[in-house]
This record gives sequence, structure tokens and C-alpha cells, in this order.
Amino acid sequence: MAKLKLEELNRVSVEEFKEQEKLPVVVVLDEVRSMHNVGSIFRTSDGFAVEAIYLCGITGQPPHREIEKTALGATQSVDWTYFPSTLDAIFELKKRGYQIIAIEQASESMSLHEFVPQAGKKYALIFGNEVNGVNETVMQEIDACIEIPQFGTKHSFNVVVSAGIVMWDFFAKLNLSPKNK
Repeated sequence: MAKLKLEELNRVSVEEFKEQEKLPVVVVLDEVRSMHNVGSIFRTSDGFAVEAIYLCGITGQPPHREIEKTALGATQSVDWTYFPSTLDAIFELKKRGYQIIAIEQASESMSLHEFVPQAGKKYALIFGNEVNGVNETVMQEIDACIEIPQFGTKHSFNVVVSAGIVMWDFFAKLNLSPKNK
């Protein structure tokens, strides 16, 4: 077995990426502090071809050196919009027909493996602040809450890890499941 060379990866250009079909997901970052986390979520969003990222509140915005360090150019491919308030972003997404889902540990959350996204629907996935999670006022406006099962002592993943797990799950269920093909 040999690793593929860069030219063998069949990467699309930014222009081709902009035109290709997207995963019907908008990633909403609710007050994410770390610029490195923001950049990594851009890169992961590019990898799964999500529709857009909504950066809310104190969440850093491109162009920023620390975001670019981990985004590796994904700020150019993934569409993004800044909202002063996460609630403003949610109200906009609701008007556009998105199901609003917080990724959080909550009293009525559903385990990620039990949630089945439906083909033809659009989803907004809210990822919260590294310390405080999704804001309590935002939690009052969601349609559903998904929790990633955890089995260790910490019961918390880094926001980037959570985003990667959930985006992969949505991608796999919508694009790789025989039911959705």
C-alpha cells in the first residue's frame, strides 16, 4: 500500500466546490472563542461540503491569521456569514426552513446514533462555546438537541471534535445510507 500523492487526490478547485451539491447543513458557531477551533471547523466543513458556516457573537471571523493557520484556505471555499447574535442567525435559518439542532448535553437530548436526518430537509447544527456550550437563550429556540454518547470520565469533547463527529454522521446517513440513495 502506498500513500496517494497530492496530485492523485482529485481535489476540486474553489470554483468547482462553490458549484457542487452541498450537504444540506449550516454549521452555527455560538460564541466559539478559539480562532484555531474556528479554522478547524472551516476545514472540516469544507471536507464534508456543508452549505455554510454562521459565525455568531464573539466567534472570530476571517481573515485572521490564527483562523487561516488551521483552515488551510477553507475560508475561501466555505460560504460564511457573521451574525452579532446567535438568535439572529437562528431566526434567519427558521425563516428559510431549516430544522434547528443544538449539539449539547441536555435533559431532552437524543443520542446522535438515534437521530436520522431525512433527505430533502435542511439542518442547522449549533455548536457552542468551549466552556459554556450552547447559550441557554439559544436552547429555548431549538427544534431538537443531539448528544454525542461518551463513555469516559470527562463527558466533553473539544468543539472541533464534536463538529467532525456530527458532520460525518450527517454525511454518512444522508449520502452513504442505502435508504437515501
